[in-house]
Amino acid sequence: MKTRLFAVTVPFLVISLDASPPAERTVPGEPVEIGSRLELFVDYYLIDRLEGARLTLGHPRPAGTVLTADRPWEGSFNFGYEVIRDGGVHRLFYRGWSEGGPVGVCYAESRDGVRWEKPNLGLVEVGGTRENNVVALVDESGLSPIQNLYPFIDSRPGVPASERVKGIRAILQSKEPFLMHVYLYGSEDWFRWRRLREEPIIATGIRNAFDSSNYVFWSPTERLYVCYFRYMVERPTGSPSAGLRSIQRAISRDLIHWSEPQGMTYSDTGTAIPSDHLYTNNTEPYFRAPHLYVGLAARFIKGRRVVTDAQLARMQVASQGGHAYYEDCSDGVLLTTRPGTTRFDRTFLEALVRPGQEPENWVSRTNYPLRGVVQTGPAEMSFFVTRHYAQPSWHIERLTLRLDGFSSVRASYQGGEMLTRPLVFSGDRLVLNYATSAAGSLRVEVQDIEGRPVPGFSLSECREIIGDEIERPVTWEGHPDLGQLSGKTVRLRFVMKDADLYSMRFQ
Repeated sequence: MKTRLFAVTVPFLVISLDASPPAERTVPGEPVEIGSRLELFVDYYLIDRLEGARLTLGHPRPAGTVLTADRPWEGSFNFGYEVIRDGGVHRLFYRGWSEGGPVGVCYAESRDGVRWEKPNLGLVEVGGTRENNVVALVDESGLSPIQNLYPFIDSRPGVPASERVKGIRAILQSKEPFLMHVYLYGSEDWFRWRRLREEPIIATGIRNAFDSSNYVFWSPTERLYVCYFRYMVERPTGSPSAGLRSIQRAISRDLIHWSEPQGMTYSDTGTAIPSDHLYTNNTEPYFRAPHLYVGLAARFIKGRRVVTDAQLARMQVASQGGHAYYEDCSDGVLLTTRPGTTRFDRTFLEALVRPGQEPENWVSRTNYPLRGVVQTGPAEMSFFVTRHYAQPSWHIERLTLRLDGFSSVRASYQGGEMLTRPLVFSGDRLVLNYATSAAGSLRVEVQDIEGRPVPGFSLSECREIIGDEIERPVTWEGHPDLGQLSGKTVRLRFVMKDADLYSMRFQ
């Protein structure tokens, strides 16, 4: 029997998923209206043709440990949730769970996203002391720890400042039959949380739904609340395993009434069945380009053991509920999607986050990215990853990428080209985020819809671009002014040698 989302306790509201601006619902051959948006090259959305060039996945760099399990209320089963930039403060939420002890949501903060501390919140008594960083649930019984909570900033226009901090919490009602309730919470200080409605905003019997980290955000592009959450999708008949962890999407105008969820499809399979278990998805608008949703997902490889018995003897991997956490392994992958669509582009099947050389990272449910990508330098962004799961050495590591550097269009020393789809822009100059070698270069030609160079903006008139910059204006015969072409349909031809192109923007 098919179970419909929210039919248990709240009114069912059908919301059309065709709620995004026309620019996001392009038809092949029609121009893409990009205006002055920053566009990243993480998929083939703007690409018509590549010759001698290819899309290449970025390589995150380790930037050190930011948190360890060094408090009595933390343990081997800690789990990172998310990092939220809130004005001048970065807020990190994670699960603290010591064997035999209570489970609580814990908090750390940072001014720069690099150096972190665990403040003593003084709210909840754990192990005989209130000197801890455990977040509290406020209810009729007083203050108690929260076992799972996924905060978000409600950035919808018109939301009062006192109501901007919200969160969702999933509570399993029964396993057989499966029933999950999701409740809406609010806080005035990020630390004390109160249920905003006694009734769940979501009640679902969809198998495995919300049994993971799941998040809500306000989309300024769609002008809706969006939620991507995990569920179990059935494999084809005859497959050796019953199901795969996958992702569904639902939308809402008011955080109370939600659409019926739709299973996301995947570009590599063409169906709602992913090629691997996707344990978490962490999907959110990219902070420099909110019309692009980026998911730093955890890929779970069930039954793939890597560690040897000798390594295992040194690692102190804990077991729980009869599960041996060394029988599986996992890594992190990149997902992207566009507003108003129900497809994830898996442009890269390779791992964005590899386990690396430490055997402690070749166990189950480690290398999982946290939700949240934040800028930590003029040309740097960071995200965070859980390492050494189910072990005393559990920690969260910071990884860095170049701004917009999830991936790039790359040409080798032999050279290559990229031709964009027809597009319509606004502005009077083109700015690139790029890098070349000392011997490399990059040039741009503006073409009309028929593929003819626009006079004054041909390849031969483009000044050769060499270097490594986040924002470099393109010039033709020394001038960058494209104002005469603003609002008209054009193509861009990039000719590259030993170079990477990460993003572009018309200004």
